[in-house]
Amino acid sequence: MAKIIIFSAPSGAGKSTIINSLLKSGLPLAFSISATSRKPRGAEVDGVEYYFLDEASFRTKIADGEFLEYEEVYSGTFYGTLKSELDRIASQGKYTVFDVDVKGGVRIKQLFGEDALSIFIMPPSMEVLEARLRSRSTDSEESIQKRIARAELEIAYSEQFDKVIVNDKLEDSIAETAAALSSFLK
Repeated sequence: MAKIIIFSAPSGAGKSTIINSLLKSGLPLAFSISATSRKPRGAEVDGVEYYFLDEASFRTKIADGEFLEYEEVYSGTFYGTLKSELDRIASQGKYTVFDVDVKGGVRIKQLFGEDALSIFIMPPSMEVLEARLRSRSTDSEESIQKRIARAELEIAYSEQFDKVIVNDKLEDSIAETAAALSSFLK
């Protein structure tokens, strides 16, 4: 079984920034594109950031067993990992990088065991997390409040991950994550 890397974090912790930096680093990594039933934000493109499905299509794929894992993160809003992503990335000869919610991360780690490295990106504080969410200017006030409430629940899962990286200084967090990946992939 091929090795995989799992990333989870509260929204706004810097996970996507760290992942994007690693994908450009020259390591043989490829991003597993998640599916979601939420609407695209900003300039997001179907098949690039996410596979955007309507809720009915998402539920059909669940019923057909097409997901490695999935979660109804908010009422009516699903996120999940299609099994087909593993095949797509394996055919490129690369290691799969997952960006999933904490429950999905724990599930995937259980499925892959020692062949998976699970990394939780921790915000330095809830105040910093809230400031980052506000600075993105992509979410409504209601959405920001939901994300902050959810972050507290997600942080409780961090102890179930192989490595927790506190993203206080981005450059340091990227270096720490790259070192963990290099060690794991040897």
